[in-house]
Amino acid sequence: MASTSYTKEDRKGTEHFDKAKDMGNDMGNKSKDTATGVMGAVKEVGSEVMDKAKNIGATVVDKAKDAATSVGDMATSAAGAVGQKADDMTAAAGHGIKGFGDTIARNAPQEGWTGAATQAVAEGFRGTGRYMEDAKLSGMAHDVENVIKNHPIPALLITFGIGFCLGRALSD
Repeated sequence: MASTSYTKEDRKGTEHFDKAKDMGNDMGNKSKDTATGVMGAVKEVGSEVMDKAKNIGATVVDKAKDAATSVGDMATSAAGAVGQKADDMTAAAGHGIKGFGDTIARNAPQEGWTGAATQAVAEGFRGTGRYMEDAKLSGMAHDVENVIKNHPIPALLITFGIGFCLGRALSD
């Protein structure tokens, strides 16, 4: 049988080996703990950066929405001003047409069939002028829309007729 006897030096080598092994394990555990701490800090910083990026993105989107709303409001306001100006110009034209009818009525013959005809023409101008003054362009557009809705076939035939006449006039 072989005897196993350890010498003093063998025991010291084993002790040194065990000590080195323990130190290696301690260093490994400390490295793991340090890495875990670093990873936690990186995750926390990354999370904060993501939150800030999200907040900045939301702010940018909100500002873009506000800008788009402002542009839309300005366009609506401008369109309303243009529409109001067109209505005012139509009313002014109506006033002028009504005045022209009054002038015809004053200066035309009052009696006989010529007087009756000129008075009818003058009244037609006055009526047209009053309508234009009262309805303005927006009211006239609404009235045309109603006529087209109530009488679609005649409206189409009139449109085709006007188109045909314009086509013939432009081609000659």
